[in-house]
Amino acid sequence: MCRDYLQPAQLIFASIAIGVVGWSGHVLLLPVALGFPVLWSIARTRSVAALISAGYFLAASRGLPQGVAAFYSSDIWPGLLLWLCASLSFVAVHTVLWAGAARARPFRYLLAAVVMAIPPFGITGWAHPVTAAGVLFPGWGWWGLGLMTAGLAGLVTRIWPAVAVAFAGVWLWSAAICTDPKLPEGWRGVDLQLGASLGREAGLQRQRDMIATVGNAASDGARYVVLPESALGFWTPTVERLWIGAFSDGDARVIAGAAMVAPGGYDNVLVAIDRKGGRILYRERMPVPGSMWQPWRSWFGENGGAQADFFANPVVAIGASRAAPLICYEQLIVWPILQSMLHDPDFVVAVGNGWWTEGTSIVAIQRAATTAWAKLFAKPFVLSFNT
Repeated sequence: MCRDYLQPAQLIFASIAIGVVGWSGHVLLLPVALGFPVLWSIARTRSVAALISAGYFLAASRGLPQGVAAFYSSDIWPGLLLWLCASLSFVAVHTVLWAGAARARPFRYLLAAVVMAIPPFGITGWAHPVTAAGVLFPGWGWWGLGLMTAGLAGLVTRIWPAVAVAFAGVWLWSAAICTDPKLPEGWRGVDLQLGASLGREAGLQRQRDMIATVGNAASDGARYVVLPESALGFWTPTVERLWIGAFSDGDARVIAGAAMVAPGGYDNVLVAIDRKGGRILYRERMPVPGSMWQPWRSWFGENGGAQADFFANPVVAIGASRAAPLICYEQLIVWPILQSMLHDPDFVVAVGNGWWTEGTSIVAIQRAATTAWAKLFAKPFVLSFNT
């Protein structure tokens, strides 16, 4: 009887360890997450599969309670509640689709992987093991994604040890030749350390400081300078005139995060500015659920919150090139980057405002996930974060 209780306990603790290590923010450790489907398939009962799923997801997203507490300047309880609520979709999907029959597991697990990659469940589809494809198969693109999918199916069958050994060999080979994707030529991503003031303090002096930051980057030879999410605050005609005037005599172009008032709420956007004018370049497809995207407001006749465009504008034109834009939360989930890659962009532009994640690994995980996807499709990328 002791042995019957010991194995489930071991599986649950192993799933927690896999979530912690695989999602530590180090890109080369992402393949550790591939241990989750193995543990899920080894579970003898549906309830154990549920506990394994919960352990993995909660461990992978462990920074959420602290981050939410910082965002709302509150105690830890709201963060803990959101943390648990966010895990429900992942746990529910993997519990319902768990199969006792070995022959059914590959199809069931692949179905769970697809469900957690696309809306509605994919809205909280963090810590998806498929993200490791970029580490194991850099440059293989859709073929690499296909091999990863086949490998995930193999990991939930009786031949999982052989599949795991093959993945481990590929992992070591990939780590030995690992090189990060390069910046697009002429581009510069600016990281800021302005904390919670970014986007909230939008006075004239702050705008002038931002203009000076862009000017310094441009003086070093950058033709395109990227600023983080929310860098410009609210995008208004006054802010637009100020920035256009500042670059009226130069060739530099600025890509910066901002917010724009819209009917029923606001849009979280990227703005492109040069001497000819400014324009909305990109509207975020998936804002952070809860803190930004609040669809329940409309149910009660209320306005507010960021709007989600879901499958809109997967690529944007910047000069003669096309970019795949990702704002903050979009870097943690699967469908935005894959939708963008269907259009074969020239590079990836990823921005974020992670001041509220201090003391957690959330920004590091965002960077690691973006790096992995860029490596998979062999795309240059530029990052810009505020912390």
